[in-house]
Amino acid sequence: MKKLLVLSGVLLVLIAVLAACGGNAATEAPVVEQPTEVAVVTEAPTEAPVALSGDPIRGGLLYDEWTKVLGVDAPEGDQPLWATQTTNTRSGGTTWRCKECHGWDYLGKDGAYGGGSHQTGFIGVMQVAGTDPNEILAALKTGDHDFSAYMDDQALTDIALFLSENILDSAAFISEKAAVGGDAAGGEAIYVENCTDCHGPEGLALNFADESGPEYYGTIATDNPWEFVHKSRFGQPGVADMPALVDLGLTDQEYIDLLAYAQTLPTSSPVAEGGRLYDNWIAAIGAEDMTTDQPLWATQTTNTRTGNDTWRCKECHGWDFKGVEGRYGSGSHMTGFPGVISSAGKTSEELLTAMKTGDHDFSSYLNDAQLNALVAFIQQVEDMAPYINDDKTVNGDAANGETLYASNCQACHAEDGKALDFDDGEGVEFVGTVAADNPWEVLNKLQNGQPGEAMTAGRHMDWSFQDLLDILAYIQTLPIE
Repeated sequence: MKKLLVLSGVLLVLIAVLAACGGNAATEAPVVEQPTEVAVVTEAPTEAPVALSGDPIRGGLLYDEWTKVLGVDAPEGDQPLWATQTTNTRSGGTTWRCKECHGWDYLGKDGAYGGGSHQTGFIGVMQVAGTDPNEILAALKTGDHDFSAYMDDQALTDIALFLSENILDSAAFISEKAAVGGDAAGGEAIYVENCTDCHGPEGLALNFADESGPEYYGTIATDNPWEFVHKSRFGQPGVADMPALVDLGLTDQEYIDLLAYAQTLPTSSPVAEGGRLYDNWIAAIGAEDMTTDQPLWATQTTNTRTGNDTWRCKECHGWDFKGVEGRYGSGSHMTGFPGVISSAGKTSEELLTAMKTGDHDFSSYLNDAQLNALVAFIQQVEDMAPYINDDKTVNGDAANGETLYASNCQACHAEDGKALDFDDGEGVEFVGTVAADNPWEVLNKLQNGQPGEAMTAGRHMDWSFQDLLDILAYIQTLPIE
């Protein structure tokens, strides 16, 4: 190549000299035509861009929350470019999420994040759709937007491929947050096929937030349809079992249909929410730890616990809802307080009044929606004696329970139930430990979920109450230590 360039330069100089001098030499065809031909050769095309190899679906997950995908902590402090805006007051790890600057709709300041608390004024990434992913990759390694110190080249390549090849322009089918032109019936078929096993028939089995502002499948579809579409297409960071529908080849119309159906689903679950509040309302709403005991605690001396425990409904009224008449009628949990099972027949107004009265007044800590959820839960409690025996054995079919456990519980608790240790001291407390020691507690959590955690609420799965007893019976066969 260097020889060709030198030759071309020499020839061009030679032509210029000949042209300036005139004479017969300038008119000789071989001399005049040669430079033109050589010049074409020296303008050889540059090498074609290297075809990047990667996983654009993973890129979509990384765009959502790359720290969860990679299993790393967010960098300390704010992302450097964050200091160039003042409208979005979030800080720390959130500022490093691609979606926080560029939006779920990929339009940045020209889309849903053009106003409100997420507004930054940063541009979107829709403009790079269809461009050479090599150029996008280079941008991800440049200046204050350089992420190469935090993500390896493959992760950045995956993001580049996602932005280049898999951005969906949802402006045509989302208007004022509503799905436009969607067929809810078609969306229901997609939901049943792909989503119901985890989210339940009504989308209420998993609460992605807490009881300070519950967030279910239908909640996200209604409040943030762009986020809903993105997660439907690529999945949820850190949740391996959630399918990426883009991998199944759904058409744009099918995403519209799924969104239309999801927007018909309920956005609250009072009984399950009330069950989690009854269990531990402090954890359920993400409240600060209590620095004092519940006022009524001073009227008893048998239970020596202090602080948060004294504010838990279950600590006074029991997991079996019978209080002094039940399992908490003796032992270290005994308080002498009555259970709530006797209140199940009271009206909503009577129960709500009791929760706002005297030393049992919780209205300073729980809002009306939360208190009403507690009321809804209390009104449906029943005697557990027909289901759980005095010796703590369960009237269930462990074989059926094993099948159901494997389908939903095993992913978090592991086949032997020992993946999570709930003990906060020096001992161990696995799911099998709790089931053997306190099956009433486990049944409550199987029905309603774990406060502050995205645990399946079994009452909103396609399971019967007997199925839940069967799961509990199987869990009692798991190791306790």
